Amino acid sequence: MKHYTVGMAGHIDHGKTTLTKALTEVDTDRLKEEKERNISIELGYAPLTLTAQMEVSLIDVPGHERFIRQMIAGVAGIDLVILVVAADEGVMPQTREHLDILRLLGIEKGIIVMTKIDRVDEEGRELAELDIRDAVEGTFLEKAELFYVDSVTASGITELKEGLIRQLQETESRESGGAFRLPIDQVFTVHGQGTIVRGTVYEGAVSEGDMLELLPQNKLVRARQLQVHHQARKQGQAGQRVAINLGGISKEEIRRGDVLASSGQFETTTTIDIALTTVASLKLPVKQRSAVKLHLGTAEVFGKIVFFDRNELTEGNSELVCQLRLDRPLVTKRGDRFILRRPTPMETIGGGVVIDPEAGSYRFGQETVNMLEQKKTATPEERLDQLLLDKKLVDVSEAGAVLQLTEPALYEWADEHQAFVVVAGAVTSKSVLAALRQELLAELTEYHRAHPLRTGVKKAELLQSYQRRYPARLLEWLLEHSREEAFERRGPYVALMTHTAHPPAQWQKRVEQALAAVKEEGMNVTPLTDHFERQQLPASLIDELTHYVHETARLYQLDDKHSVDVEVFNDYVNRLKAGTGAEFTLQEAKEISGLSRKYLVPFLEKMDQIGLTSRQEQLRRWRDKGESKENEA
Repeated sequence: MKHYTVGMAGHIDHGKTTLTKALTEVDTDRLKEEKERNISIELGYAPLTLTAQMEVSLIDVPGHERFIRQMIAGVAGIDLVILVVAADEGVMPQTREHLDILRLLGIEKGIIVMTKIDRVDEEGRELAELDIRDAVEGTFLEKAELFYVDSVTASGITELKEGLIRQLQETESRESGGAFRLPIDQVFTVHGQGTIVRGTVYEGAVSEGDMLELLPQNKLVRARQLQVHHQARKQGQAGQRVAINLGGISKEEIRRGDVLASSGQFETTTTIDIALTTVASLKLPVKQRSAVKLHLGTAEVFGKIVFFDRNELTEGNSELVCQLRLDRPLVTKRGDRFILRRPTPMETIGGGVVIDPEAGSYRFGQETVNMLEQKKTATPEERLDQLLLDKKLVDVSEAGAVLQLTEPALYEWADEHQAFVVVAGAVTSKSVLAALRQELLAELTEYHRAHPLRTGVKKAELLQSYQRRYPARLLEWLLEHSREEAFERRGPYVALMTHTAHPPAQWQKRVEQALAAVKEEGMNVTPLTDHFERQQLPASLIDELTHYVHETARLYQLDDKHSVDVEVFNDYVNRLKAGTGAEFTLQEAKEISGLSRKYLVPFLEKMDQIGLTSRQEQLRRWRDKGESKENEA
């Protein structure tokens, strides 16, 4: 089953609603005011049955100039448009404005329907066709099929349906992979059900029970129930018209233009870079920072336009890159189409495409224009590479959105494009990894030079120092998967593989003399710092030396002041083990070792600590080889 959305556009009272009813048997004028005035005010939706393999939503959009906002919201998500022109009136002002809007929104497929053919003779029909062909010349509808219809008698409806089938069979249905996004165009309540939102699914899929995020409110909601054209469904997907019963939110908290999306997959923004194409003519110049109204999806947001190469826009049919600074946040991404209108005097300025939804603040001048032009024309791979220069690591869903690939397709793509790497459910580039690797190598080299006595840098300290420049999970991944094997994890530390902790060369001899003196004292040692001070070692070095001799197991630390040579310690252990059985008392240990209580107690406690013995009240028991403290419990 493929899912499509077809829009109906055209001048007021040219028969769009009647044509919709003839195609679908649904009257989309449901409001009392619409019935009384015989015009469409809100968007109307109806299911259109064409084939068993096609599920089509037909949108009837208002044609009156006062309802242009609804018209833009209606056509923003369509796959194909039906341009409706009445035979007895021909092309009218809203016909041309709708054509402009369709072009600016990037609509590429459509057909033309001439309605009310019963009201004109053959000559009138020919004149109307000439009028239509003249109006669509140079547009995407220039070579579109034209159908003649009398919606009241259903004359021409069968031929129109066949034409729609032909067109849709040649149209790619929307991709249902990736993150879910639904711009909301209707919100209401149903007694006993709660809050309902409706919209056309732009991308992705949603299932009953999914946790979703309402944006820009950043509020989590649950999709309790789904309907597609009043029929209950377990899932809704891209191209479908879906109603969702939301749990955890009231109607008053939602408005048209909000977006329902996969949680955590979309961000809101108030500054966007755009590529703008203007209409053929402008009533008045558009001045720098003048007020504009942005129509994007179903959202309508006021803001200011910022130029970087001019102070006003005067001519029509121009293409330029510029920026919009919005009064409130909205949800968008690169490639989204929009329409820009002037609030007063009310007119369409132009439309185009979002080239950066997270724009920055730039200087006025050609340099900025060149940068924006480069953004506009970049390939998907170049855009991803540019994004990674800033973020270093992006989730697979975000990378997929840039590349316009589903998650499975992205993994296949990454295997083919050696410049990018999938890292723990995210994507980075080889250049980012190389830069991070070089920074790490340089930092570790300098660290070892400054602190040769230390094993390495603590991993936690590295993560903290790099967190402003690189995501923590990228650094962790690199530490575990360094192909160059130039550095490694050593317990809680990170070090160059070539590094071995050692005293500074100029103090090496004196350190060895101090350690020899400790060994000479046996178990009756004097404080370790005394030995270092006798060798006139720098006071600034003593703490690190103390840590070094213990970390490298040159000495065993008995207490805060005293440390003993490891070989001496082991000699006393062997002497004690030879003179006792499986268990021994403190008194027995004193008699065998000949040590005073001052040294004996810390010696025995050290044996407990390193797992040679275990204490049970007044007795100590020798542990068997391989026995652990956990086994004892």
